[in-house]
Amino acid sequence: MTRLQTVLQSEQQYLIPFIMSGDPSLEATRELIHLLNEEGVAAIELGVPFSDPIADGPVIQAASERALRQNVTLQDVLTLGRQVRQEGCQVPLILFTYANPVFQYGLSRVVEDAVGCGFDGLIVPDLPYEESGELREWGQKAGLSVIPLVAPTSRQRIRQIVEEAQGFVYCVSSLGTTGMRQQFAGTVDTFLQTVRELSPVPTAVGFGISKREHVERFQKQADAVVVGSALVRKIEELSGALSDPVQRTEALEQIRAFVTALKTK
Repeated sequence: MTRLQTVLQSEQQYLIPFIMSGDPSLEATRELIHLLNEEGVAAIELGVPFSDPIADGPVIQAASERALRQNVTLQDVLTLGRQVRQEGCQVPLILFTYANPVFQYGLSRVVEDAVGCGFDGLIVPDLPYEESGELREWGQKAGLSVIPLVAPTSRQRIRQIVEEAQGFVYCVSSLGTTGMRQQFAGTVDTFLQTVRELSPVPTAVGFGISKREHVERFQKQADAVVVGSALVRKIEELSGALSDPVQRTEALEQIRAFVTALKTK
């Protein structure tokens, strides 16, 4: 059993925050990772900035653009993972990137380097299951969980996708891109129940989850809940203070309060 599965099956930790690496700076991201580790989250998704993040909504797209302007690369994010591990970070880390950077970097190399830098999982949202076989094989050999996404539109393929799942299954709560939502389709509960019944590994639900009420709702339907855009927006609001060494500590405490408010246990 992987560290990721062990944490999610413990039922003690269930929150998986997503942050964009390099927004507003790699140093700020490093401190955010340590903060989230201290808060006892289940895992952290570290986004790799990319010019065409088709699965992401406007908030995360804007964060990606800000990080790209600072020339943050996949290699930088891997190095960041190694750095926080050397500094004592224990929380599972998930690399969230896209197919283009992965193929340019090299499938075997990205898997080996991710493991070497302390990552536990890899999510590539624009890589279809049917085209992910080689990456999953490399991941299985190296001990890196290549985490599949399933959406309500995947209904006829759910069993096929989840039966070889590694780490956990990422359930997309609603159609479209990431982003904060006020309502979710009434069919999402049946969808999540189906995935959970079929999956041999824990399940997590994300896309649109932005506040405590959402976390409470979906915590009953999955083993983990992913919060992305709402946290990325909070970081954006505090970007000036996070970029200022004098104000950074206070800004980090505001983010800590935001994360604490999402917890339900």
